[in-house]
Amino acid sequence: MNYLTRTRHSVLVVGGSGFIGGAVVRALLRTTTDDAPAPTAPGAPAFGTGTRGAPGTPAVTVLCRRPPEPPARDPRLRYVTGDLTDPRTLRGVCSGATTVVHAASYVGGDADRCREINHLGTLALLEEARRAGVRRLLYVSTAAVYGSGPHRGPTEEETVPAPQSAASASRLAAEHAVLRAGGLVLRPHLVYGPGDRWFVPTLARLLHLVPCWPREPSAHSSVVHVDDLAATVAALVGEDTEGEGSGLGEGAGGGIGGGAGGGVFHVAHPRPESAADLVATTALRLGLPAPDDVSAAEHRRLTARAVPALSAHQYDLLTQDHWYDSSRILRRTGVEPGPGFAARFPECADWYRKHLAGVPTG
Repeated sequence: MNYLTRTRHSVLVVGGSGFIGGAVVRALLRTTTDDAPAPTAPGAPAFGTGTRGAPGTPAVTVLCRRPPEPPARDPRLRYVTGDLTDPRTLRGVCSGATTVVHAASYVGGDADRCREINHLGTLALLEEARRAGVRRLLYVSTAAVYGSGPHRGPTEEETVPAPQSAASASRLAAEHAVLRAGGLVLRPHLVYGPGDRWFVPTLARLLHLVPCWPREPSAHSSVVHVDDLAATVAALVGEDTEGEGSGLGEGAGGGIGGGAGGGVFHVAHPRPESAADLVATTALRLGLPAPDDVSAAEHRRLTARAVPALSAHQYDLLTQDHWYDSSRILRRTGVEPGPGFAARFPECADWYRKHLAGVPTG
């Protein structure tokens, strides 16, 4: 019997219907399959009737704005409705949870929405988690809080956040709140896999409109498959946290390099991927022409003309060094990193082809 069900550990996944949150839910379900308790009856309060870990309590509950219709619901899950922009809808959603995984975010360009969802929404969730006596909160953030590079292998202690977008700034503000409460922050950089609508689609669209790539130097990036990121989250959720305290609290600390309860961790495959390899694999597997080599200046000029909506910061994230030391999280969780991008990408290429078939390229 695994740790989650041995202790009747209850997990609330915020954003569990999204790209990263959905993968986290699947990873958690893999740890509770076969010996997880049966779901409570439809319409019952989240996590049972108020006794944490009571018999019959489901191990995983998903918080989302619009739960799926009954035919699409996974019978192993509980679904609760809530909106991070409306604290009133969050009342009671954390009741009975021992851990909250926060994987919801807004990454658009509307600064007001960024603050409302990423920062203020996280504050509202933390308040509800404290009220419910939640013991741990894990927040999936982004290495984009570091801003433009080059970044070449820094550890968590060696980095200084310098966000250059409203989305990154608001997520950094959310991080600060989570760390003050003693929570834990994960910072992946480029995440790929089924459900990815930014990294590979942006790269593929760029290769379609600008079929070339800077010849030298080849930048390197920290990359992680969404399932490996999710496995890392599941491993952290499953840690034995006895003795950590009774729950989250304002000012509890944690900080970078914190102990079992709090801290910041990079999450990535331990081997950074070169942009040349990322581009070559993407083009090959998605049926795009092999790109020509051009100078960096020429590529930037062509990109600015063909894809004016791609910001300078977004361009830098794809073409400059952005790779980070992820050894701390690997040592802590023991999650096997598996093969790199070239070996792993073929298994999700069909999903990308179907997704990109309906995405305008002009």
